[in-house]
Amino acid sequence: MPHTPAAPPAEPRARHVSVLATGAHLPGEALDNDALARFCGPLPADVLDGIQVKRRHWMVDPATGAHTTSTSQMATAAARQALERAGVQAGEIDLIVLSTASPDYLLPVAATYVQQQLGLQDCAVIEVRAGCVGAVQAHDIARRLLADGTYTTALVIGAEAVSPLLAPVFLGRDPERVRMRDRLTVYTFGDGAGALVLRAGEEGSAHGRPRPVFATRSLGGARKPGMLIVGGGTDAPLAEQQRRPRLMDIRLDIPGTAQFGPRVFVEGIHDLLTRSRLSLADLDACVLPEGNAEYFASEYAAAGLSPADQATLSKTIVENLTDVGATGSAAVPLALDAGWREGRIRPGDTVLLLAIEASRYLYAGLTLTWDAPFPGR
Repeated sequence: MPHTPAAPPAEPRARHVSVLATGAHLPGEALDNDALARFCGPLPADVLDGIQVKRRHWMVDPATGAHTTSTSQMATAAARQALERAGVQAGEIDLIVLSTASPDYLLPVAATYVQQQLGLQDCAVIEVRAGCVGAVQAHDIARRLLADGTYTTALVIGAEAVSPLLAPVFLGRDPERVRMRDRLTVYTFGDGAGALVLRAGEEGSAHGRPRPVFATRSLGGARKPGMLIVGGGTDAPLAEQQRRPRLMDIRLDIPGTAQFGPRVFVEGIHDLLTRSRLSLADLDACVLPEGNAEYFASEYAAAGLSPADQATLSKTIVENLTDVGATGSAAVPLALDAGWREGRIRPGDTVLLLAIEASRYLYAGLTLTWDAPFPGR
């Protein structure tokens, strides 16, 4: 990709918005592939190598189906850790923006339960209903509301609980009778939450600094959904939904996502780099939760990413898919937290956050300059 000039600086009166710290929460003990095989049967070794998930954390006890926590409780735990690392009191938060596709209830929104659990009587709350792209969208919503002076200090949270959809696939069944395509879904996903603390500087503090750039698109308006979660919605009368084999179910178009997903990524990164006036060589870190997965990376060339660009990109990808699985709205903040704690993301770095969501083949991306010092300093 050719080098292009840097993005223009922010407006003179805009406030610079800094990421002060991140936090993460993974429920319970890690559930590795050997343990999962005892519940739903094994996957072939080549398939495991392809998805590259070796362990994940679930809020559901796979032996009993009992819930050990909730989406809002995971979100609050991640938020508390981020606040502690940032040295910010919960009472200083005046905005919470949370993304999830698996809320505790349809109403009230999960963000208000985080507000309650943090002891905040009065706080602005916004909830984004989305999967993988939601946390990046939430980040940009919060950033804009801080930059224009509407609010001062925000929590941005991505939280997801997929295991309640997975456990019914195998609970009470002979593991060997679980279909292979269902096993693939079970092995792929995990639960968790990630959080960021954002704070706005004084008016005009963004002047002369690189301007954060955001982009999001859905490329699947004419395609079959790559992921469909059914149940609890308005697609059919509740009585009809209750007659289905499972009240709620997750359905994946595995061939479709493997073929089209990388193209969504390439479109997304081209869009972000063009809007930001950056090249791949300008990036210090690309937070892309599934960027190194074999099923994803093997299709880059067909999707239009040159070998040279692939080599440049591979040096900057920050992800933790192996350790947490695919975690929906939590994916980007969990990977960002891991990259920051491991020292792969440092003050002054140019960072690109990019999420790909299979539901309607969406992407959401944000480029920013990292401010938070290495944790512990």
